This record gives sequence, C-alpha cells and structure tokens, in this order.
Amino acid sequence: MLKTIVKQGSYHDSVVLMLLTNQISAIKGVKKVSIMMATPANKDIYKQSGLDTEKLQSATANDMVVVADIEDETLSDTIMTEVEEFFKKQSTRNSKEEGAVSVKSWERALETLPQANLAVISIPGAYAALEAERALDEGLNVFMFSDNVTVDDEIKIKQKAHSKGLSVMGPDCGTGIIQGVPIAFTNHVAPGPIGIIGASGTGIQELTTIIDRLGAGVTNAIGTGGRDLSTYVGGITMLDMIEAMESDVSVKVLIIISKPPAKAVRDKIYNRLSNFTKPVITLFLGEKPEYHEENFYHTYTLDEAARLAVSLVRGEEIKTPEVIIDRSKCFKAEEKKTIKAYYSGGTLAGEAAMLMKDALNIQVPPEKVDGFMLTTAGHVVVDLGDDVYTQGKPHPMIDPAKRIECMKEAIDDESTGVILLDIMLGYGSHEDMAGALLPSIIELRDKAKAENRKLFFVATVCGTRSDFQGYDKAVNKLKNAGVIVCETNKLAVHTAILAIGLDFQEPEKKILPKTVSEIEKVETSKKLIQMLSEKPKVINIGLKSFSDVIEQFGCEVVQYDWMPPAGGDVKLIKTLNFLRNYESIDIDDANRKVIEKIVATQPVIMDVVPAKSVIKELNEGKVILHAGPPIDYKSMPNPMQGSCIGASLFEGWAENETDARNLLEAGEVKFIPCHHVNAVGPMGGITSANMPVFVVKNMTDGNEAYCTLNEGIGKVLRFGAYSHEVVDRLTWMKNVLGPTLSKAIKTMDNGLSVNPMIAKAIAMGDEFHQRNIAASLAFLKEMSPIITKLNMDDKDRYDVMKFLADTDQFFLNIMMATGKAVMDAARMIKDGTVVTAMCRNGVEFGIRISGMGDQWFTGQVNTPQGLYFTGYDGEDACPDMGDSAITETFGVGAMAMIAAPAVTRFVGAGGYEDALRTSTDMTEITIDRNPNFIIPNWNFQGICLGIDARLVVEKGITPVINTGIAHKIAGYGQIGAGTVHPPIECFQKAIEAYAEKLGFSI
Repeated sequence: MLKTIVKQGSYHDSVVLMLLTNQISAIKGVKKVSIMMATPANKDIYKQSGLDTEKLQSATANDMVVVADIEDETLSDTIMTEVEEFFKKQSTRNSKEEGAVSVKSWERALETLPQANLAVISIPGAYAALEAERALDEGLNVFMFSDNVTVDDEIKIKQKAHSKGLSVMGPDCGTGIIQGVPIAFTNHVAPGPIGIIGASGTGIQELTTIIDRLGAGVTNAIGTGGRDLSTYVGGITMLDMIEAMESDVSVKVLIIISKPPAKAVRDKIYNRLSNFTKPVITLFLGEKPEYHEENFYHTYTLDEAARLAVSLVRGEEIKTPEVIIDRSKCFKAEEKKTIKAYYSGGTLAGEAAMLMKDALNIQVPPEKVDGFMLTTAGHVVVDLGDDVYTQGKPHPMIDPAKRIECMKEAIDDESTGVILLDIMLGYGSHEDMAGALLPSIIELRDKAKAENRKLFFVATVCGTRSDFQGYDKAVNKLKNAGVIVCETNKLAVHTAILAIGLDFQEPEKKILPKTVSEIEKVETSKKLIQMLSEKPKVINIGLKSFSDVIEQFGCEVVQYDWMPPAGGDVKLIKTLNFLRNYESIDIDDANRKVIEKIVATQPVIMDVVPAKSVIKELNEGKVILHAGPPIDYKSMPNPMQGSCIGASLFEGWAENETDARNLLEAGEVKFIPCHHVNAVGPMGGITSANMPVFVVKNMTDGNEAYCTLNEGIGKVLRFGAYSHEVVDRLTWMKNVLGPTLSKAIKTMDNGLSVNPMIAKAIAMGDEFHQRNIAASLAFLKEMSPIITKLNMDDKDRYDVMKFLADTDQFFLNIMMATGKAVMDAARMIKDGTVVTAMCRNGVEFGIRISGMGDQWFTGQVNTPQGLYFTGYDGEDACPDMGDSAITETFGVGAMAMIAAPAVTRFVGAGGYEDALRTSTDMTEITIDRNPNFIIPNWNFQGICLGIDARLVVEKGITPVINTGIAHKIAGYGQIGAGTVHPPIECFQKAIEAYAEKLGFSI
C-alpha cells in the first residue's frame, strides 16, 4: 500500500533527503520509499517510480513529501519517527558545531557579509539561474553546483556576468579551488603555481590530486561547466578565466581541460592560448594529439597533463610509472574477456572509454546514452553519475548502492575478466567508500573463486593524503582485499587492458614551433583578478556542507538557508527579478519614500461626530459602510448580515428583524466599503449615518480618516449581534458618548495627538489589536479631567467615565482611524510595493499597494486560529472579517506581538518565545523599523515598518494578524480570539499587476 505524508513548509536540501531516503528504505517492510520536495520535476520522478498519489500532487515546492510502499500501515509511524530523529540529529549536530551564520534571505545575507564576492549555488536547477542572476546583480561571482539549468539561461547569466566583469562557474560545476579553498566536491590540495580551468569536475579532481601527490600544488582551479565550450555558450567563462589566469602572478603553468569544444569555440580558445605568455597545457578528452608546440602543450590523458605541468614547474621530467601486473597471470586476447568499468564521474569514465577504444581499435559513440560511455562486445564503461542514475537518488560518490548492483550483474556475465572502478575522496564524497564497497568486492571475489573463475578487480583512488578519508587508508583496504590499486586512472585502465591480453600505445610527441594567431586584446577584469588573489567571501545558497568546508579554510561565509522563492513559481520569480532590476523607477527608493511619509505623519484626534457629517455618501439615502473589499448583502457572511440588521434597526429603517431583512434583501440599502470613503470599521465594519465616528487628521498631509467608537465586548454589533441591548447601546453612544467626547476634544486647542499615546502604551505592553488597555487608559487620562468639568448630566458623566474605564479595547478604533490616516497619506506616493491596506469581508481578503492606488487584490479569506471561549470551537467560527488589519499594515497588532507578551497565549501564540519569533519573522517582509514606537523588550527596536509585497511573495511569509473570532451565526457575538494570515495570492496578484503596469510580460 502507498502511504503519503506531507510536511508543509519543511524545506530540506535534495542531498540530505537522498541520504534520508536510503536510511528509511532499510526499514523492514518498506518495499519502496522516496523522500523529496514536491517540486514539479520531483513529482514526475515520483510518477516514474510508481509512487504518485493525489496527496503528493496537492503539495507545493516548499513541502517535503514522504511516499512509501509499505506492507503494514503501522509502518508509517515508524517511518515518521525515523524521519524526525534524522532531522533532530542533524539539528543537534549543527547546533554543537561552530558553523556559518545562517540567514533566510538575500537581504540578510548581504547585511551579514557586505563584502561577499562569491555565491555558491546548490539548489534545484529550475531556480538556480534566477538566484545566479540575483547574485550577479549584487556584484558576486557565481559557482553553480546546480544542474538542469537550460542552455538559454546559461547563456543569459554568463553574458550578464561577462558584462559586469564577473564569472559564472557552471552550471553543473562540481569542483573548484579558489585561493586554495575547496568549493563543492573537491579534494584537500596543497596550494601551488599550477592553474587549472576545466569543464570537468572529476577531471579537475584527478589532475589536482595527481599534482598534489607529486609534491606540487594548485592555488586556483576553475570549473566552467560542461556546456561552456559549446557553440551556444561560446566559451564565455573559459575565455574570461584565461585572461584572468594570465594576469594572476601566482600562476606559472596553466592547464585547460574539456571535452572537445565546438570548432568555432576551439578556434577562439586556441587563438587566445597561442598568445598566452606562460606555459599552457591543453587536454581535450577523446582527442589524440601528435605533437606539442613551444610552451603550448597538447596532451592525451589526465596523467600526462598533470605530470607535464609538474615537470614544467620544476624544470625536470616527471615520468609515468610502469604498470605493475604479472602478465603471466593475465588473460590471453583470444579468450575475449571483457572489462566492466563503473565510474562515479563522467570524465574518468570518458578517459577509460577513450583508452579502451584504442586498445580495441573501435570508435566510441560521440554522445553517451544512459550513462554508457562505451558498450561493445561485452565491454562496458558507465558513468554512474549521469542524470539517469541520480534523479531522485544519491550520487555514486556518496552512495555505493548502484555500483554494487552493477558489479553483481557483471559477475553473472562469464565473459567478465575485469571489474574496474574509481574511488573518489574529498569533500562531499562518502566518508569511506572503499570500506562501503569492500564487502561486495570480497563476496564477488570469493564467488568467482568458488566457480573456479579468474577475476581481476582494478581500482584507482582519486585523492590526496590530506583528504579526511585518508588516501593511504583507502588504498590499503582495497589492496588487502586483493584489488589492484593504481596511482592514476590512466594506469588503472592500462592495467585492466593488459589484464585481458590487450595493449595500446601513446605516440611520442615532438615539440614544434608555436603558431601565434592574431587576436584582439581585451581588458582583463579586475574583479576576476581579485577573485583569484583573495580568499573568497562566500554566500552559500544550498548545501550546508559546502559552508562547513569553506569555513574550515578560514573564509568568511554566510549560510543562506534557501527555500524556493515565491513558492517555486518561476513566473513569479521572474516578476520579482523584473521589479528588482527595473531601471525607469527605483522601486526601493519609492518604497523608502513611502515609509518616510509613514514615519513623518502626525495623526491627531480632532473630533467625534456623526458619520454622515464627514462622509457625504451616507447622506444619499439608505447607505451602510462595511469592512473589507466590495461585497453585496447576499454574499456577506451571516454575522455581517446581522450587523446590517442591527444598523437598520438603529437608523429606524425597520421596526423589527423581519422588516430589516426584507429591506436588505430587496436591495433597498446601498453598500460601500469603509475604505472607499476614508473610513475603517472593526469586524463587520458596519457604519451608518448616525453612528458617531472618531475624526483623525494627519496634520502632515491634511487628510482625515474615520472609525466608529468601540462598543466594548460581548454581544456587540461588530460581531453580528443586533438585539435591543445592542441597539440601545448604539443609541446611547450616539446621544451621550459621542457628544461628550466631542466636547472634551474640542476644548483642546489642536486636538489630541495620537503618537505620544501609542509610544507610551507600546512600552507598557500594548500591541494595539488584541491588547489596548494601556492606550485606552492613556486616552482616559487625557479625557477624564476635561469630562469632569463639562456642563452635563452627572449620570451621563458617570456612565461615560465608567464605559471608558471598563472598555479595555476602546483605543483599538482610534488606532484603526490613525492607521487609515497614516497609510492613506502613504498612498500619495504612486510607486512602490508597500502594502497600504489589508482588510477582509468574511469572504474575501483584500490588499492595496502603493504603486497600484485604489485597486484591490483579493483572495479567499481564512478562518482565524486561536483560543475559544468555553463551549465553542473551530466549527463555530466565522471566516475572518474587519478593517482592523490596518493596524498590522501600520506595523502594530500581531506585527508587534513581542510588545504584548501578556496577550500571546490569548491569541494562541504560545508564549514569549513564540511572540519573539512572530515579530522577528515579520521583519523578513518589512523594509525598516519605525523609530517613533520603540519596544523595550525587543532590545528597544522600533516596530516593523512597511510591508513589502515583493518580500511577502518571495519568501512565502504572509503578515500575521491578531483578530477576534465571531460566531458564524449572527447574534452570538465574539467566541474567541486568535491570529489569521492573508492568502498569499493577494500579494502575488498585486506584484504581477504592478509589474505589468511597468511593462513586464512573460
């Protein structure tokens, strides 16, 4: 049976998940298992493996999915326990190590390491080019370990790099050394005067390790990626790095290694190298050059290239050792025995196929198929690192399983005389591959002996004595098991060929005069010279193990814990890139102007008046304002409809509930969103003509905003209640509370400034959405001396004072009007991506951004999650409503959860640490901090300032909103409180629309 488990928002690197898959597959009763991120490409792999499920298809690129074919359903618990333990051990191990600083965004990475000059990218290929573009835009060179990048993308990023004087090493670049620092799958090599530029990972490893073991060294070895010398790419990286290596004073000899280039590219490379002022060695695998030129050498094998380079550095000949094998024990050629060669890298496999071709006098196909570099007359050379073997599975450098399977198949072929293999040491490789293969080698050796068959095992160990696995240790393990271990791949292949009774000859090469071609001199990039002459400062995007190694070599490194931006949606990623690089408008500068305006605003309570006196639309017949984006009565959730009934009764449009419903259903009432008339309203947001509203004026810009007065808690209109008690309270607020506050405020010469009350209250533990008690008391402090002096009925005076004292949430509505006044002023800046409004109507959640003016971008509203009053649960809850999220837009509410630890458990946040995490997460999607409102228990930092819709989409972090929870049936009122998140599609639609407005299309 197939069991699918989805871990939402749990991103892990593919190599880590491959290792985990191997561990889970060993559990008894697990027939087949795959653990991957649910990217579109990985979903195809699941399907090909027969592990496709409906639950898998509904997962996103940021979700980790376990699909297992198991014998017993109870095994799913065992699997998940193992998974949790695996990650727990990783977490514990990482926490104990002195590791690189970890960040979750480009912004934080660049803040942490502003002098970074290299981005190492090891993420899925679908996103790698996009992140490489970002790195180049930030002035960083790129080492791209990732594969599966399109040719078009490679051309684009390499051309961009060239224009900026930078370099892109890769894609599919597995190996590099910069200033002696190993990058990716690389060996610990001594530094020295030999420079290498290669389109081959394992080829560079073989060269550098031979050079190291000969006592010389390599300071810089630059990988270009396998397609760099194709017609399409044109050798961009290779040519740029040749220029840089010539200017690098530490390079005395240069080696160039690649598969044969396209002819036009070959001509460019040869012409440039013919002018190279230092000795240069070329190795184009598969070609058999017949001569050298003066200071321009053309080699046949990796062994020859490495020894020649050391000879040139030392000024003495370094000869290739003789093959050591007892030829009397070898097969005769007429026995027609075959070689089965299983390699973990394409270059060594390619070299083996080339040498065997010479010995067998056959032609090797120009392109490998399914990893086979050679398959003829029973002879096989396979690159087990080919994509066909590694899709969704660990690379053979770290997992012996596929090679063991191949060796067991080889032993069943009676023609097999030699099993040939490589052991790759170094960073990124298995900690003991020789030890992992040894039991199978011994088993197969003994099986051959039992069948009275002769079988040679021949191996080469690619490594140095400084590699953590131990070169001599690996060699001795193999030798002790009867394996013939050769110093280089060429020697190993030659040994295998001799073992089956064949041989090949390498031509003696003469040195001819060098033909120097005319070339157009180009200026060497100073940035590339600098990259080769300094230890890299690295932002590592992907595999953490790369960070660990780089740091061991004394480099500054930041670990970017990458997750697919924009939920893995490539169109959205390209949209974000367009906005980031848009030149006609500096969007970052526009956003800064928006937040500067927010900081500069001076909101003041000017009055409390009937809504109709400041909102002219309320004088045009029966009109009701509502919260959220536009909605008609029939579409409203039940509590909002209940609020409309209450408003109709309050205004005297109907005498009872039935008449009110008939009136509303007949369409006799016009509905307008509060936001459309400079107003906001909590929960249902229902505002009618005679309801008193606060008038808050932004003195800096002159605009006003309005909000009804807070009714208190319990059965109230904003939560959908409409009983006589509710209507009577509204009438009292109209006749007594509103006029009293109006008189008190008017006694102040310039109104009541809001900012000082906010600043005081946030320091006292308010966050201004769920907790307003300090601010409400600060307001009462300002009002009470004045109210006591007013000429009014004593009972009314007492009732007003008592109501203000009892209503802990009274300031919420002032905060809402303030947020509206401030954010409407910010909307005067017509560019940028700052969120200027967030609201919900129980059906849709809507946002506005600065660059799109009044336009709403909507998505289906969510239901809050939190704590419920006794007797209620989530089944009773209404989807979220209200304009009160204007507080979060302003930077308070849940955005400032850390300011109000007393309220965190009430809204389901858990406690102080959760509150801290919540507010810290919000800094990931905001532009700055507001210095006007300092939070003492947040190290005296300001509240979050300016939600950037781009960051929301890029990081998949939506703003968190504190909210009350209404019963889904009108009349019950509030049943709890909690938090809610907007649907991310609102923000996606907003940035897509803004990009389209600026001319973007895809």
